[in-house]
Amino acid sequence: MGIGWYTRSVLLAHFGNNCVLSSTVNDVYNMLGRGGQRAGRTRRKRRRRQQNTSQSGSLSHQLQYVTLMKFLHKRGFDCVLQPANFIDIGRGLQAQEMIKPDELIISLPEVCLITTSTVLDSYLGPYIKSWKPRLSPLLVLCVFLVCERHRGEESDWFAYINVLPATYTCPSYFSNDVIALLPASIQSRALDQREEVKDLHSSNQDFFRSLQPILSRAVEEVLTYEALRWAWCCVNTRSVFLPRPPNHFLCGQDVNALAPFLDLLNHRPDVQVSASFNHVTACYEIRTVTGIQRYQQAFINYGSHDNQRLLIEYGFVAPGNPNSVVYIDTDLLQQVLRGAGDRSVEHKMRFLRENNFSHNLTVSSDGPSWRLMTVLKVLALPQSSYPYWKAVLLGQSVCEDSEQWAGRTAWILCQRLLQDTNTSMDKISSLLQHCDKPMKEQLGVIRSLRQEEQNILESCMRVLHGILGESSLTQPKQG
Repeated sequence: MGIGWYTRSVLLAHFGNNCVLSSTVNDVYNMLGRGGQRAGRTRRKRRRRQQNTSQSGSLSHQLQYVTLMKFLHKRGFDCVLQPANFIDIGRGLQAQEMIKPDELIISLPEVCLITTSTVLDSYLGPYIKSWKPRLSPLLVLCVFLVCERHRGEESDWFAYINVLPATYTCPSYFSNDVIALLPASIQSRALDQREEVKDLHSSNQDFFRSLQPILSRAVEEVLTYEALRWAWCCVNTRSVFLPRPPNHFLCGQDVNALAPFLDLLNHRPDVQVSASFNHVTACYEIRTVTGIQRYQQAFINYGSHDNQRLLIEYGFVAPGNPNSVVYIDTDLLQQVLRGAGDRSVEHKMRFLRENNFSHNLTVSSDGPSWRLMTVLKVLALPQSSYPYWKAVLLGQSVCEDSEQWAGRTAWILCQRLLQDTNTSMDKISSLLQHCDKPMKEQLGVIRSLRQEEQNILESCMRVLHGILGESSLTQPKQG
C-alpha cells in the first residue's frame, strides 16, 4: 500500500533529515518503532541505491514544502512525488515509488488552482469588476500575486507564494548589455518582452492607485515595476493552459491557471505525458505515457520548442534539445550576399518577403533546412532569370553551379554565426568574473544557449564539409 507525499513530509518534519521513508505503510510503522526491528542491511542497501540512482537531495523536510503540502492536503491533494534538488537541473519532483505507464503522476483539485475566478472571488473582485476599461486576465493574475505577496503570512496563498522563485532568468530581467549577448535572431524578441512588461505597468497606474484602500503601504511601494515583472514571469513561466469561459468583467483570452506543486515539474523534450483538466474529477491531471522509475525525476513536456523559444518564454535551456536549431538572421544573409558582390540583394529579398520565405531560415545538427537551401538557391540565380525564381520556391531544381553556391553560402553563414557565438561566450566568461548572483544566473542561461548553438553549428559545418569537400569551401562567387 503506497503512502502519499503529505504523510512522508509530516514524518520528515517530525523526525528530521536522517529519517528514511519507505513507500509502504508497514515500513513506516517499523520506523516509528511500532513493530519489527530497526533498519538493517536491506534498508542500508536500499538507501545507497536511492542515492546513487537519483543524484538528488530531498527537499520534503524543509518547512516551506511541508507548509505547502499541508495547505494543499487540506484542499484534497496528495501525491507520490516529492520535491527534490537534482544536481544537474536544480529543483524538481521525484517519484517515491514506481509509476507505471498511463498512470497519473499528479491530480490537482481545482480548488488548488489560482485562476481569474479565484481573483474575482477575492477582496480584489469589487475593484476589478467595477473598473473600466476592462482589465486583461494576465494583469488580474499578476496583481493578485503581488498583493498576496504583500500580505505575507496573512495571505491564504502564502504557502504557495513562499516557494515561488524570487527572481527569473527571462529577458524581461535582462539589461541592454545582457541582451546584446543573445543571438541576433532573438534580441528583438527579448527587447519586445521587456517593453511589454514595462507597458503593462505604466499603462495601469490609475487602476493600481484605486487599490490603495486594501494595501497597508503606499501603492507606489507595492505595485512597483519590479513586483509586476516578478508576477508576470510567475504567470508566463509557471501557469498551465486552462481555458476559462468568457467573462464580461475581463477583456481578452482567459487561458492561464497557476498550479501549486505541479509547477515544480521540469521540462524535458523527450518525455511523453498527457495533461488536461478532468471535468469529471474536477482536477488538473498529468498522466505519464512511458512510466517513471522509483527515485527518478518526473518531467513534463511543454511542447516541441527549440532552445531560443524556451529561453525567451521560460528562461531556461534544455541541453541536447532535439528540437533546437540555429536561426539565420536576414541581416546576416544580406551581409554575406553583398560580400559576394551581388548587386540585386534588395530585389531578391523583397521577392522572398512577398512570397513569405524571408523568415524561419534555420540550420540543425543534420545540416541546413530545406527552407534555407531553397532560399539560397534562389539567391544563387542571376537577375536575368527572375521568371524562374518562383519555380525554384516551388521545388524546381537548379544547375550544379547554383547548388554548389548555395552549399558554400550555407557553410559561410554557419562560420559567421560560429564566430559571433565564440565572441559572445568570451564576453560572458569575462563578465562572470565580476557580477552579482542574478546577473550570473542570466549569463549562465545565455552561455548554455550559446554552447548548444555552437554544437549545432559545428555539426552542420561538418555535414556541409562532407558534401562539398575542402576545395569547394571558398568565398562564393555568383556568375
